[in-house]
Amino acid sequence: MRVVVCGEALIDLIPDNSVPGTTQSSLWQAHSAGGPLNTAIALARLGMPAQFLGRLGGDGFGAQLRSHLAVNDVGLDLTVQTEAEPTSLAIVSVDSTGQATYTFHLRNTANFNWRPEDLPELTADDWLHTGSLVAVVEPGRSTLLDYLARTPARLSFDLNVRPTVEPDPGRYAELLDPFLTVLGERGGIVRASDEDLRWLDPCSGASAQELAAGMARDHGLDMVVVTVGGQGAFAVGADRELASVPGIPTAVADTVGAGDTFTAGFLKVWLDEQDLTEAMRSGCAAASITCSRIGADPPDADEVAALLARS
Repeated sequence: MRVVVCGEALIDLIPDNSVPGTTQSSLWQAHSAGGPLNTAIALARLGMPAQFLGRLGGDGFGAQLRSHLAVNDVGLDLTVQTEAEPTSLAIVSVDSTGQATYTFHLRNTANFNWRPEDLPELTADDWLHTGSLVAVVEPGRSTLLDYLARTPARLSFDLNVRPTVEPDPGRYAELLDPFLTVLGERGGIVRASDEDLRWLDPCSGASAQELAAGMARDHGLDMVVVTVGGQGAFAVGADRELASVPGIPTAVADTVGAGDTFTAGFLKVWLDEQDLTEAMRSGCAAASITCSRIGADPPDADEVAALLARS
């Protein structure tokens, strides 16, 4: 099976605190990133053939992203190379617990100017994974939504909510709603964090399990898989009973790329074995290793297998 990961590739600028800065200048590490790019690379490192369907800028950062994908054996046959559009940037702030927050610079950048002719014809034997910023940022959002509605490929979708892009939870939910409807009609899988669900519905006071069950029921979703930080993950569905697994403790360097890596770990096992519990365990192990490293640096299959054996 071929997994096609569609969405943004960008640069995370993370403060480099190893050398003191000044009031005039500061040092930053420029990490290749973007939720879909991270997931594609994590899949490839875990041994799942992956193609990246994204638009890469014509600047130096775009060249870095292309090289990063190639070095990690992610297929580039479906990428779109732009010359005039720059690469998107995310300024990353990391608090004392390693929790990351993001401020994005997206206007007129390469990721979001999708045209119908950029998007390839897939088959029912393909698996298409998407979500994150491309689902809420126009002009590409509408083009991508039309694409998901007509492609015969099987689908998964990562909410990966970014409040700094659209600070109104109600409006954000409206942007996501038609994607979830398509996923429900097609038997697709939705991945979210408990923080995503609570942010999108701030007034209900419902638990993450209740919110996920409501999302599955309202949209007819076969499965909503929810990560709960270091506590693990659970899954619910319109016709599924609750399933859950515990987290795997680690010394957290930062949480950059944790959810993206969980998604890859989950999909690798789910697509190979259709074992929900083992898929969530694989996702939690992969995310735990990523959290122990600076930036989005997913593990390979041997590292995940070793951690699961110890756990």
